[in-house]
Amino acid sequence: MKRIMIAAAASLSLLLAGCATTIRSDVTTFHQWPAQIADKSYAFEAPAPQDNTLELQNYQNLVRDQLARLGFHEAPQAPAMKVAVRFVTVDVPTQVLYPSYSPFYASSARFGFGGFRRRYWGGFYSPFYDPFWGPGPRYEVEEEHRYHRQVQIAITSVADSKRLFDVTVRNVSKTMSTPAVMPALVQSAFEGFPGPNGGARVIELKQEPRKS
Repeated sequence: MKRIMIAAAASLSLLLAGCATTIRSDVTTFHQWPAQIADKSYAFEAPAPQDNTLELQNYQNLVRDQLARLGFHEAPQAPAMKVAVRFVTVDVPTQVLYPSYSPFYASSARFGFGGFRRRYWGGFYSPFYDPFWGPGPRYEVEEEHRYHRQVQIAITSVADSKRLFDVTVRNVSKTMSTPAVMPALVQSAFEGFPGPNGGARVIELKQEPRKS
Protein backbone atom coordinates (compact mmCIF):
# COMPACT_ATOMS: atom_id res chain seq x y z
CA MET A 1 0.00 0.00 0.00
CA LYS A 2 2.84 2.33 0.87
CA ARG A 3 4.51 1.65 -2.49
CA ILE A 4 1.24 2.42 -4.29
CA MET A 5 0.91 5.75 -2.46
CA ILE A 6 4.51 6.71 -3.32
CA ALA A 7 3.97 5.81 -6.96
CA ALA A 8 0.75 7.84 -7.07
CA ALA A 9 2.49 10.86 -5.53
CA ALA A 10 5.31 10.61 -8.06
CA SER A 11 2.83 10.39 -10.94
CA LEU A 12 0.99 13.45 -9.64
CA SER A 13 4.24 15.38 -9.41
CA LEU A 14 5.11 14.53 -13.01
CA LEU A 15 1.62 15.51 -14.13
CA LEU A 16 1.78 18.87 -12.37
CA ALA A 17 5.29 19.50 -13.72
CA GLY A 18 3.99 19.08 -17.25
CA CYS A 19 1.06 21.46 -16.86
CA ALA A 20 1.12 24.93 -18.35
CA THR A 21 1.11 27.91 -15.99
CA THR A 22 -1.30 30.80 -16.47
CA ILE A 23 0.35 34.18 -16.00
CA ARG A 24 -2.09 37.02 -15.37
CA SER A 25 -1.04 40.61 -16.02
CA ASP A 26 -2.70 44.01 -15.75
CA VAL A 27 -1.75 45.97 -18.86
CA THR A 28 -2.27 49.73 -19.25
CA THR A 29 -1.55 51.36 -22.62
CA PHE A 30 -1.33 54.97 -23.80
CA HIS A 31 -0.40 55.78 -27.37
CA GLN A 32 -0.52 58.25 -30.23
CA TRP A 33 0.27 55.70 -32.86
CA PRO A 34 0.02 56.89 -36.50
CA ALA A 35 -2.19 54.96 -38.89
CA GLN A 36 0.80 54.47 -41.21
CA ILE A 37 4.51 54.45 -40.41
CA ALA A 38 6.91 54.20 -43.35
CA ASP A 39 10.06 53.76 -41.29
CA LYS A 40 9.78 51.18 -38.49
CA SER A 41 13.44 51.22 -37.53
CA TYR A 42 14.39 51.54 -33.87
CA ALA A 43 17.22 51.45 -31.37
CA PHE A 44 17.16 50.84 -27.64
CA GLU A 45 17.58 53.86 -25.43
CA ALA A 46 20.87 53.68 -23.51
CA PRO A 47 20.11 53.10 -19.81
CA ALA A 48 22.08 54.61 -16.97
CA PRO A 49 25.38 52.73 -16.45
CA GLN A 50 24.22 51.22 -13.16
CA ASP A 51 21.05 49.93 -14.83
CA ASN A 52 22.75 48.43 -17.88
CA THR A 53 22.86 44.92 -16.46
CA LEU A 54 22.96 41.58 -18.22
CA GLU A 55 19.46 40.98 -16.87
CA LEU A 56 18.15 44.12 -18.59
CA GLN A 57 19.88 43.12 -21.83
CA ASN A 58 18.15 39.76 -21.64
CA TYR A 59 14.76 41.45 -21.34
CA GLN A 60 15.63 43.76 -24.22
CA ASN A 61 16.07 40.62 -26.30
CA LEU A 62 12.50 39.63 -25.43
CA VAL A 63 11.28 43.05 -26.55
CA ARG A 64 13.41 42.74 -29.70
CA ASP A 65 11.62 39.48 -30.58
CA GLN A 66 8.18 41.05 -30.12
CA LEU A 67 9.09 44.10 -32.24
CA ALA A 68 10.41 41.85 -35.01
CA ARG A 69 7.10 39.98 -34.95
CA LEU A 70 5.34 43.32 -35.52
CA GLY A 71 7.54 44.26 -38.49
CA PHE A 72 10.07 46.54 -36.74
CA HIS A 73 13.77 46.27 -37.46
CA GLU A 74 16.71 47.39 -35.37
CA ALA A 75 18.93 50.17 -36.75
CA PRO A 76 21.31 51.40 -34.03
CA GLN A 77 23.01 54.00 -36.28
CA ALA A 78 20.02 55.90 -37.68
CA PRO A 79 16.76 54.79 -36.04
CA ALA A 80 13.39 56.41 -36.54
CA MET A 81 12.33 55.47 -33.00
CA LYS A 82 13.87 54.95 -29.58
CA VAL A 83 12.69 52.11 -27.31
CA ALA A 84 13.11 52.29 -23.53
CA VAL A 85 12.69 49.26 -21.24
CA ARG A 86 12.45 49.43 -17.46
CA PHE A 87 11.47 46.82 -14.88
CA VAL A 88 11.23 46.42 -11.13
CA THR A 89 10.53 43.49 -8.78
CA VAL A 90 9.46 44.00 -5.16
CA ASP A 91 9.23 41.15 -2.65
CA VAL A 92 6.22 41.72 -0.37
CA PRO A 93 6.07 39.25 2.56
CA THR A 94 2.54 38.50 3.76
CA GLN A 95 1.48 36.65 6.90
CA VAL A 96 -1.32 34.18 6.27
CA LEU A 97 -3.29 32.46 9.05
CA TYR A 98 -4.11 28.76 8.59
CA PRO A 99 -6.04 26.41 10.92
CA SER A 100 -3.80 23.72 12.43
CA TYR A 101 -5.05 20.28 13.40
CA SER A 102 -1.93 19.03 15.15
CA PRO A 103 -2.66 17.64 18.69
CA PHE A 104 0.59 19.02 20.03
CA TYR A 105 1.15 22.43 21.53
CA ALA A 106 3.86 23.94 19.34
CA SER A 107 5.78 26.66 21.08
CA SER A 108 8.71 26.35 18.71
CA ALA A 109 9.07 27.55 15.15
CA ARG A 110 9.89 25.69 12.02
CA PHE A 111 10.58 26.46 8.41
CA GLY A 112 8.11 25.22 5.83
CA PHE A 113 7.72 25.52 2.08
CA GLY A 114 7.01 29.10 1.11
CA GLY A 115 8.44 30.73 4.19
CA PHE A 116 8.55 30.87 7.98
CA ARG A 117 5.72 29.18 9.89
CA ARG A 118 4.87 29.14 13.59
CA ARG A 119 2.00 27.66 15.59
CA TYR A 120 -0.01 28.94 18.51
CA TRP A 121 -3.20 28.16 20.41
CA GLY A 122 -6.34 30.17 20.85
CA GLY A 123 -9.18 29.71 23.33
CA PHE A 124 -9.27 30.00 27.09
CA TYR A 125 -8.48 27.91 30.16
CA SER A 126 -11.05 26.54 32.59
CA PRO A 127 -11.22 23.50 34.89
CA PHE A 128 -13.13 21.75 32.10
CA TYR A 129 -10.74 22.74 29.32
CA ASP A 130 -7.24 21.40 28.96
CA PRO A 131 -5.22 23.81 26.80
CA PHE A 132 -2.81 21.04 25.84
CA TRP A 133 -5.23 18.42 24.55
CA GLY A 134 -8.47 20.38 24.40
CA PRO A 135 -10.43 21.18 21.26
CA GLY A 136 -9.59 24.89 21.30
CA PRO A 137 -8.66 26.50 17.99
CA ARG A 138 -5.08 26.23 16.85
CA TYR A 139 -3.54 28.20 14.01
CA GLU A 140 -0.41 28.37 11.93
CA VAL A 141 0.95 31.69 10.74
CA GLU A 142 2.91 31.27 7.56
CA GLU A 143 4.92 34.01 5.92
CA GLU A 144 4.28 33.84 2.20
CA HIS A 145 5.97 35.97 -0.42
CA ARG A 146 4.22 37.86 -3.18
CA TYR A 147 6.45 39.24 -5.91
CA HIS A 148 5.13 42.47 -7.41
CA ARG A 149 6.56 43.09 -10.87
CA GLN A 150 6.24 46.04 -13.19
CA VAL A 151 7.54 46.36 -16.75
CA GLN A 152 7.44 49.65 -18.65
CA ILE A 153 8.14 49.95 -22.37
CA ALA A 154 8.10 53.27 -24.23
CA ILE A 155 8.56 54.10 -27.91
CA THR A 156 9.52 57.66 -28.89
CA SER A 157 9.94 59.29 -32.29
CA VAL A 158 13.53 60.43 -32.82
CA ALA A 159 12.64 63.25 -35.26
CA ASP A 160 10.44 65.27 -32.90
CA SER A 161 10.87 63.46 -29.53
CA LYS A 162 7.14 62.69 -29.57
CA ARG A 163 6.08 59.82 -27.35
CA LEU A 164 4.23 57.31 -29.50
CA PHE A 165 3.61 54.39 -27.18
CA ASP A 166 3.62 53.74 -23.43
CA VAL A 167 2.72 50.43 -21.84
CA THR A 168 2.89 49.29 -18.23
CA VAL A 169 2.53 45.64 -17.29
CA ARG A 170 1.90 44.68 -13.67
CA ASN A 171 1.97 41.18 -12.27
CA VAL A 172 1.75 39.67 -8.78
CA SER A 173 2.70 36.05 -8.18
CA LYS A 174 4.41 33.64 -5.81
CA THR A 175 7.08 32.90 -8.40
CA MET A 176 10.44 34.11 -7.10
CA SER A 177 12.25 34.06 -10.45
CA THR A 178 11.64 37.17 -12.55
CA PRO A 179 13.29 35.67 -15.68
CA ALA A 180 10.79 32.80 -15.51
CA VAL A 181 7.77 35.07 -15.95
CA MET A 182 9.28 37.93 -17.96
CA PRO A 183 8.64 36.36 -21.41
CA ALA A 184 4.91 36.34 -20.68
CA LEU A 185 4.97 39.90 -19.32
CA VAL A 186 6.73 41.25 -22.41
CA GLN A 187 4.38 39.35 -24.70
CA SER A 188 1.42 40.82 -22.78
CA ALA A 189 2.81 44.31 -23.39
CA PHE A 190 2.46 43.87 -27.16
CA GLU A 191 -0.79 41.88 -27.31
CA GLY A 192 -3.10 43.59 -29.83
CA PHE A 193 -0.47 46.29 -30.47
CA PRO A 194 -0.87 49.21 -30.07
CA GLY A 195 -3.93 48.36 -27.98
CA PRO A 196 -6.59 50.68 -26.56
CA ASN A 197 -5.45 54.24 -25.87
CA GLY A 198 -5.78 54.92 -22.16
CA GLY A 199 -7.24 51.50 -21.59
CA ALA A 200 -6.50 48.92 -18.92
CA ARG A 201 -6.77 45.23 -19.73
CA VAL A 202 -6.24 41.91 -18.00
CA ILE A 203 -4.24 39.50 -20.17
CA GLU A 204 -3.75 35.86 -19.32
CA LEU A 205 -1.14 33.80 -21.15
CA LYS A 206 -0.33 30.12 -20.90
CA GLN A 207 3.35 29.46 -20.28
CA GLU A 208 4.53 25.95 -21.07
CA PRO A 209 7.02 24.38 -18.64
CA ARG A 210 10.63 24.46 -19.71
CA LYS A 211 12.01 21.25 -21.13
CA SER A 212 14.96 19.86 -19.22
